[in-house]
Amino acid sequence: MKTLPAVGIAAALTGMPVLAHANDTMAELAAGGLTFVYAENVQMQSEDLYISPKEVRVDYVFHNSGDRDRTTVVAFPMPDIEGSGDFMISVPNPDANNFMNFSVTVDGEPVKTEIDRHAFAVDVDVTDLLVEHDVPLLPFGVATAEALAALPKELITDWIERGIVIPMEYDDGKGWKTEYVPVWKLKTTYWWRTTFPAGRDLKVAHRYTPSVGATAGLNFVGPDENAPFSGENFEREKQRFCFDDGFVRAVAKRLDATRAEDGYLQQSWISYVLTTGANWGGTIGRFHLTVDKGDPDTLVSFCGDGVKKTGPTTFEITATDFYPERNIDIALIRRPTD
Repeated sequence: MKTLPAVGIAAALTGMPVLAHANDTMAELAAGGLTFVYAENVQMQSEDLYISPKEVRVDYVFHNSGDRDRTTVVAFPMPDIEGSGDFMISVPNPDANNFMNFSVTVDGEPVKTEIDRHAFAVDVDVTDLLVEHDVPLLPFGVATAEALAALPKELITDWIERGIVIPMEYDDGKGWKTEYVPVWKLKTTYWWRTTFPAGRDLKVAHRYTPSVGATAGLNFVGPDENAPFSGENFEREKQRFCFDDGFVRAVAKRLDATRAEDGYLQQSWISYVLTTGANWGGTIGRFHLTVDKGDPDTLVSFCGDGVKKTGPTTFEITATDFYPERNIDIALIRRPTD
């Protein structure tokens, strides 16, 4: 049985135009694969996973080795989204119910999915309350902000007391203003029923736009110019993204060049919850991962075993009898673009 170990790839062969203002950080939402209700005699023969800053594609092949059809619920749990007044969240399509542009096909045919959405404030379900007052369930986006601004004062006061929103005061240059920021958590799951025909393969594929975290500057570079690649932040990021010496040298070289030009480097990252693939209670017959950094000049680092560079921007891993034990975190280092 093979797993995804913490062996680094210094893909300094040199991401992603994610906009972030100086000193701001945009957090990513870690999405992943499908989850399944166990179906007897159905095995996952292969998983082909493609991750880039613009798209995540996952193609599965299942085989029902039994002598009768099996029908089960298949679900795609979206990452939880929690409102905050302290940081931004990278949401690909914030004013849509399908905020990560999720789609699915079975044997090449589009599947209509059901959606289950619930909002929670302090672990209390407030879905019906938000719907009653025409407030979108997504705790980000222009539509949500406008809906909250239109609510009567007495209702806002009640929602503050219940932990649904918090007041944020700021000076816009024309005096102090107060906005009410949503802090509820949205849980979203897409689901559908799939029949696995007896004695044959079934192909399931899904696509979505990833949430890409970003920060102006590098999280892992310390303030000590004599030892910039040291300290708690560096060690934490090194473990998460499996930095090796080649990657660190490439970053150091880029830093020297950008400082000479009074510029800076930008770090972005993508997370994928691979461990949901373990819910089959067995291994994946063949696992294939492609990481596409998007730009040949971008530095990339992620954990993996047997990584091969297959193109100007692509790196691949292939494993058999694969059991996912850790999730995938990808670091991208680049010069910011206008």
